Amino acid sequence: MGRNKAVCCGLSALETTLAVLFVLMTAVSVTLIVLLVTRESDTAGETDPPAPTSDPQHSPYLIGVGRADCTGPPAEIPLMGYAQSSQLAAGIHTRLYSRAFIVDDGRKRVVFVTADVGMISQRLRLEVLRALRVKYGDLYRQDNVALSGTHTHCGLGGFFQYTLFMLSSKGYIPESVQPLVDGIVKSIDIAHRNMRPGRIYRKRGDLGGSSLNRSPHSYMNNPEEERHRYETNTDNQVVVLKFTDLDGDGIGMLSWFAVHAVSMNYTNRMVSSDNMGHASYLMEQDKNPGELPGQGGFVAGFSSSNLGDVTPNIKGPFCINTMKPCDYLNSSCPVGGTKMCQAFGPGNDMFESTRIIGHNIYMKAKELYAEADEEVTGSIQSAHQWVNMTDVKIQLNDTHVVSTCKPALGHSFAAGTTDGGGDLNFTQGATDGDPFWNGIRDALVGPPSNETQDCHHPKPILFSTGEINWPLPWHPQIIDVQIITVGSVAIVAVPGEFTTMSGRRLRAAVKQELESDGVNRDWEVVLAGLSNVYTHYITTFEEYQVQRYEGASTIFGPHTLSAYLQKYAGLARAIAQDEVSKLPPGPEPPFFEKNLFNLLSAATLDRKPDNTSFGDVLQQVYPVYRPGDVVSVTFVAGNPRHSGDIRDKTFVTVEIFDNRTETWEIVHTDASWETRFHWLKGSNRQSNATVEWHIPATAQAGSYRIQHFGHCKQLKGLQTVITPYSGSSDTFTVTPSFYHL
Repeated sequence: MGRNKAVCCGLSALETTLAVLFVLMTAVSVTLIVLLVTRESDTAGETDPPAPTSDPQHSPYLIGVGRADCTGPPAEIPLMGYAQSSQLAAGIHTRLYSRAFIVDDGRKRVVFVTADVGMISQRLRLEVLRALRVKYGDLYRQDNVALSGTHTHCGLGGFFQYTLFMLSSKGYIPESVQPLVDGIVKSIDIAHRNMRPGRIYRKRGDLGGSSLNRSPHSYMNNPEEERHRYETNTDNQVVVLKFTDLDGDGIGMLSWFAVHAVSMNYTNRMVSSDNMGHASYLMEQDKNPGELPGQGGFVAGFSSSNLGDVTPNIKGPFCINTMKPCDYLNSSCPVGGTKMCQAFGPGNDMFESTRIIGHNIYMKAKELYAEADEEVTGSIQSAHQWVNMTDVKIQLNDTHVVSTCKPALGHSFAAGTTDGGGDLNFTQGATDGDPFWNGIRDALVGPPSNETQDCHHPKPILFSTGEINWPLPWHPQIIDVQIITVGSVAIVAVPGEFTTMSGRRLRAAVKQELESDGVNRDWEVVLAGLSNVYTHYITTFEEYQVQRYEGASTIFGPHTLSAYLQKYAGLARAIAQDEVSKLPPGPEPPFFEKNLFNLLSAATLDRKPDNTSFGDVLQQVYPVYRPGDVVSVTFVAGNPRHSGDIRDKTFVTVEIFDNRTETWEIVHTDASWETRFHWLKGSNRQSNATVEWHIPATAQAGSYRIQHFGHCKQLKGLQTVITPYSGSSDTFTVTPSFYHL
């Protein structure tokens, strides 16, 4: 749906989806792709570290932290989030990382991972768990491993096994999946290998001026008494866990804050970790002085929370064609509809906005990290169940029993949000269907059943995804619910995007059950969003009635939140009563090995202009620059997909000449905030790579060069051959600013 905030938020651009549906229905067959990921990662770290032998209630924990690159090939693969059909990867803004934290009390162990990815899909989680089982047996399992996505909308797609999500990202794409699986597993490997005695401290604070509720009309439909308990319509709290060794030296930090990672907008085509990734970048650069990005022992994880209705675009929405406010309920404009209603800020462009929001989150986390002095002590627990969310019965009162529904998406889902509206005539707040689109739906995939329509009321159903199963089910039905506790900290791993009030209700319900153990503990309950499996949004019952984007994307019906409250309360109760072992595991989710399709074309052969070689410079640098300038150089390039596994490598280096050693020293890579790697596929299979270096004020004066590395695929005789190449700019000088006064 053009700029629809899809699969992060659901469906792909509607016109693209309908076209693909037509192809699927008329094609003779669909390419079947079967991918079994049991390949071992690095063998280091397979020996389990020794566990403490003294009383875990008073001993330090065993703690391990690890970070690993999980960036996939930054070319031609759809970016995951906005469902803009033209938003295919074409370079790197910043690299993507998985950050793992392991805590062991001598009896039990838990793992929490926050990864720079749009969300954790069920397939991605199952692939990771299979790989961990190959390496570690039953040490790391579905109950004690929680995987969370930062929700960047600029990571690669293609890592889902359900049809709706595959349609939105050109299918199930192994070259996108494998770097994510390997990167997540490697981050756990590193954390496992580096486990040592240490301590954990916690601190909570508030961060204002960095988030805005993008559906205030829905929020206002919540009970007045409930709203009056809170000062704001977004959760401004930042929770920080500080990890140290026994000498008090910091080894890592884990933080939660509720805001969408959509500072980089739908026009961006570079892989980017967005605002949350930038916060991690700043914290790790601060704590690992002198190290290149992605290196150094200190690991800073910034995790998502109940961000469902929270945007970082704090200037708010307005009609970009008239500069007037959008319609309050529908987020649309008199001319241009939802497409023209967009939110911006706080910067003048998406790069500045990403920098500002990321810096704000980093500064608050850094402050709380420095102040954290409340030690986390106590035992570790983990509780997990699989739940069939299509038919959960909820006892609302003595006489009223309600149920969840088969998955379905409403008409307002196709309208998108103020972070990226749809191109067609859908609007938020629609409680009536559209006969035109209903007719197209009925012809292509069939109408929703009366039962599903009644169950989802007042949602007008655009796609009854729970009733479509070709070539595979369109939506997950079996989902994970999981809580892990470390002492007095409870991490609630939730399978989607909880709105502000939904998250508040869930935290309160979990805390109430945890406190039923009779132990006087001040519980800190945090929500880790987009964890383990993706099920779109979770609104309150009252917000659902308004049927803005978030309500239309609450796929299990109006009582979805009530079902989650019931299930998570049950997990918390089992933890409080030390009866986790009595929890039934529930029905296992499927792992599809057939009918996975891949609509991404193979990368073609590379060509170059006559009388050039790959790596040659097409546009050269100037001889002199100063801080604040942008250095740009363009190379003859190959398709980045031909470089294979690019983790822990770089397409770019910025290097300074060391006069003492007469050697070139790397100061930036493509993981650096200061660099941008643009790949442009031109006509006749020729492509260029343009590297930008935005010279920071802290840049050292001296002689520099920029290098580009890549691979080209060519025909040699009757065989195709992939060959590495490199290229270098001319040497240029960076001078202090006062030379130019």
